[in-house]
Amino acid sequence: MNIEIRKLTPDLAEDYVHFFDVTPHDDNVDENKCYCVCWSNEDYKKKDLSTAENRRECAYEYVRGNNVQGYLAYHGDRVVGWCNANTKSDCLKCASWQRFMDYVPLEEPGLDVKVKSIFCFMIAPDMKRQGIATQLLERACKDAAQDGFDVIEVYPYKKSSYQSSDFGGHFELYQKMGFYIFAEAEQGLVMRKQLKLCRSKQVI
Repeated sequence: MNIEIRKLTPDLAEDYVHFFDVTPHDDNVDENKCYCVCWSNEDYKKKDLSTAENRRECAYEYVRGNNVQGYLAYHGDRVVGWCNANTKSDCLKCASWQRFMDYVPLEEPGLDVKVKSIFCFMIAPDMKRQGIATQLLERACKDAAQDGFDVIEVYPYKKSSYQSSDFGGHFELYQKMGFYIFAEAEQGLVMRKQLKLCRSKQVI
């Protein structure tokens, strides 16, 4: 299957919003559609994102302003997948992060460690189990290494056998891609992959 991974850019705002419009979330409740705007920046605190329509309008604004970072997967002209990949230090400013991700360890003071955070996957229902999430993750890791990140971090939910919903991604996917368990809490896992070796190989 031919899948093209594109980095989210302002000109893809219409494609991005339409994907959320037509793709059900885990609970299949339209009013719960997040449009992935609650994890964008501290401006979230100033906006009324209590309804799906408000979040939809905010999505246009954020994507056009480069405040949502990540990747879209295309099959032909159709968006079939999304991965939110942002700088961890930017995520820490978000109210949603502070509320739901407080179990994620912070970097030690004084250490100059640049961390890329991936905390959302969405795949169109009819395109699941086609390797799309793997391709999105591979691209995110490659770009993060090229952009000078030291580590890439993911947050699968903690359930029996470390399974999780699409939102957090699956433990087996991360394990296959070389991630290891960095921290474990009741709410979920924090897994990491070191990227310094990737950058060293590119320099050679």
